[in-house]
Amino acid sequence: MKTAPTLADRIDQRVFDAIYSRALVYNTCWEDPAVDRLALELTPDDTLLVITSAGCNVLDYALTGPRRIHAVDANPRQNALLELKLAGIRALDFDDFFAVFGHGYHPAFRDLYHDALRETLSPFARAFWDRRAAWFGNPDGSFYFHGLSGIVARLFNAYLRARPRLADSVRALFASADLDHQREIYDTRVQPLFWTPALNWTLSRQLTMSLLGVPHPQRKEVQAQHAQGVAGFIREALEYVLRQLPIADNYFWSVYLRGRYTPACCPEYLKRDNFAALKAGLVERIVPHTCTVTEFLHATDESISRYVLLDHMDWMSSYHPEALAEEWQAILDRASADARIIFRSAHVAPRYLERLELGPERTRLSERLRFHPERAAALNRLDRVHTYAGFHIADVRA
Repeated sequence: MKTAPTLADRIDQRVFDAIYSRALVYNTCWEDPAVDRLALELTPDDTLLVITSAGCNVLDYALTGPRRIHAVDANPRQNALLELKLAGIRALDFDDFFAVFGHGYHPAFRDLYHDALRETLSPFARAFWDRRAAWFGNPDGSFYFHGLSGIVARLFNAYLRARPRLADSVRALFASADLDHQREIYDTRVQPLFWTPALNWTLSRQLTMSLLGVPHPQRKEVQAQHAQGVAGFIREALEYVLRQLPIADNYFWSVYLRGRYTPACCPEYLKRDNFAALKAGLVERIVPHTCTVTEFLHATDESISRYVLLDHMDWMSSYHPEALAEEWQAILDRASADARIIFRSAHVAPRYLERLELGPERTRLSERLRFHPERAAALNRLDRVHTYAGFHIADVRA
């Protein structure tokens, strides 16, 4: 059922659209590919459709050696980032590549870019990075402090600089190699100082959520299922990460504190042996596409056996249910007989899964899919990001 937006909703959506249409939203992925790999059970015969985001997870899945990965994103800036990574894998040695995408800084990036990377990029990506090469060349900064999510990271680090006692405690927390010690530091040194009324207020603003790539329909989903609203949900999610999961390899959260990855705490594509495997040929199995999921599926003749759809269907379900129904029909039309689909949601049980009807027969979407809720819930507990209430694994019914 289509929801009529209020005036506040329309304003929030226009703010999000204005930001999204002009900026790189994600400079790194915020979905745990280690969890995804377990859910997808990838084989050399698989052809994937993956929403690009920052491209980190596309490269992670490529390491399993599937037949092909179609990286699809409607935001051309996200594919521009993936293109730059693909060009770097093909043209750079590991140390230079790690400096660029691990440290987020290379002192000679402009030369690397113009000599080795620029000419292999698409026209849009070339124009985008021509204007932003400085993002990788600031010795006092980092690529990971740029883009919309990077703005939030910079603001968080400024907040820590204004509170040195909290900053020392947070650094001690991220330096902990023992879960019990990590939990003790959080409970006694971080938690009492961190969750201030000002921080809670900031986390509850739509502008903050927009900078993190969260449109207001998702924010409303969170508010509807959590008594303390968005700030309470974020606190609950972050406390789970910091109290229940080892922080030593949690590169998702640590990169925004440090502004860079380390060799021991980084995505798989930034590890030397994995970089070599990508460079040796696996990178050639990745094909970027700047379009919507529906547009790509209508244009391809390939059967897709694995879909990684992230969380984009949340906002479509609120205001564009017809487009969401068209997308799901396209997904099912192009799905192979053994296709598996994974996606995330701000809601544990998205209502559209039961409401959505497809085709002239008005078949419910839930009747076309076989879900694995127990497996999904178990894997979601391992997720090192932990910012989604719902993780879903579904197989297409024959």
